[in-house]
Amino acid sequence: MRPEIRVAVVIPSYKVRRHILDVLAEIGPEVAQIYVVDDCCPDGSGDFVQEHCRDPRVEVIRLPVNQGVGGAVMAGYRVAVEKGADVIVKVDGDGQMDPALIPCFVEPIVSGEADYTKGNRFYDLEEIRAMPGVRIFGNAVLSLMAKMSTGYWDLFDPTNGYTAIHASVARELPTERISKRYFFETDMLFRLNTLRAVVVDVPMHARYGDEVSNLKISRIVTEFLFKHARNLFKRIFYNYYLRDISIASLELPMGLLMFAFGLVFGIYSWVQSASYGVPTTAGTVMLSALPLLMGLQFVLAFLAYDISAVPRKPRQRIGAHLVALHRGRGERTLNPASQTGASTRQNAVADRGGQS
Repeated sequence: MRPEIRVAVVIPSYKVRRHILDVLAEIGPEVAQIYVVDDCCPDGSGDFVQEHCRDPRVEVIRLPVNQGVGGAVMAGYRVAVEKGADVIVKVDGDGQMDPALIPCFVEPIVSGEADYTKGNRFYDLEEIRAMPGVRIFGNAVLSLMAKMSTGYWDLFDPTNGYTAIHASVARELPTERISKRYFFETDMLFRLNTLRAVVVDVPMHARYGDEVSNLKISRIVTEFLFKHARNLFKRIFYNYYLRDISIASLELPMGLLMFAFGLVFGIYSWVQSASYGVPTTAGTVMLSALPLLMGLQFVLAFLAYDISAVPRKPRQRIGAHLVALHRGRGERTLNPASQTGASTRQNAVADRGGQS
């Protein structure tokens, strides 16, 4: 990793007192800043870290109101960008993410290959075999839905929260619009696609211990379905009708209309034939089948175009240029004081060997 690159780590903190100090102790010297975001934690995670952690890189950010993991991460992003971070890594405080992998997430961004990196726990086939079948099936379904709604067809494990982002791209994110709860990771991908940012998967192993998840599947199924559908329609409108027009912009509506006509006409003809006991003529069958097949072909052509349109050119170069222009004009694009609440800086001397 280049020594001139300033890496910051954001750790959303909510009911993780048992693990947070171990996570902080494992963060290596390649990290210059560590922001622990106390998301109005009832266990007082921020005070606990401030009292027991002696790492001078650690700064506690306190949110006056619980905003969920998304709100906590966005608050950390704002402070990290304002204080000069080049790359921002998000690590959970429950110990499931190995801090030793931070360089693996940063390297594709530093080398100019990606704007955003995320973990993928499904690269190792041996680890997949050890997972419960229900979990594998659920993640496959979520991944398919995320591929459609985000436009990143080459990614998997969309709910993985181990991520890194280039600061110039983080500046362009509509932080107030990103989902603040459990849909945060997937909504981030959707927003990144609207920016045409390049996203890369990083293979990783998850570490499981005695941590307790606050996620209740029964509560979020309907919410996820609705938000995936919303993002899908918004993405198609933004990319194919608002910002650009291409052959795919014609293929999708034509395909849907032809398929719908063939299906409705076919069902109507079948009901009429069954009611009167009269065989359906070959011409009627063709009048239903032909639009069905052609409509399906148009939709498949649109999907092929959409899959090939996954962003490939890193956005960070454009973003860095825009940042330079803004700074030249004395402008600020992110204001950490507006949402983060009061923050406290650790002043004690580090008691472990690795220092930034």
